[in-house]
Amino acid sequence: MATLSDAIEEYLLQQLSRPGVVALEIQRADVAERFGCVPSQVTYVLVTRFTPSRGFLVEARRGGGGGIRISRLRVGAESVLRLLAAGPGMDQRRATDVVRGLAAEQWMTAREARIVMAALDREVLDLPVAERDRVRGRLLGAMILALMADDAGEAADAEEAES
Repeated sequence: MATLSDAIEEYLLQQLSRPGVVALEIQRADVAERFGCVPSQVTYVLVTRFTPSRGFLVEARRGGGGGIRISRLRVGAESVLRLLAAGPGMDQRRATDVVRGLAAEQWMTAREARIVMAALDREVLDLPVAERDRVRGRLLGAMILALMADDAGEAADAEEAES
């Protein structure tokens, strides 16, 4: 059964995916009224589900009644490499957010994302937490670099086949 947070998230994602929408401007009170909840519930959804690691930027807008602006972050090779350089440890939630974001930006297919997540699962990485997070971060980095190299390799293979 979907929770209120799920419903608010789904609504905001639908609004963001409408044709021509680059960023979404909302009023917390308006969204809260729509769902019959308090504005802090909307804030909770924004803080936990619209994070940079999930591919979103949320900005508070001051003046003119205030409000919140939600925009999708575009993932490029530079931002992926910065993410990988951020540190060796990565917990399960952050890894999931990163993989979902990369799949949403079509850096990997849904199938590749499922394979990556299966390999990074805490049940598979049966290690003490600190070591597990370090190994997860290194594995994710290696897999992303392999996917990036694969794209370059496919282009080189196609070029070689034409000659």
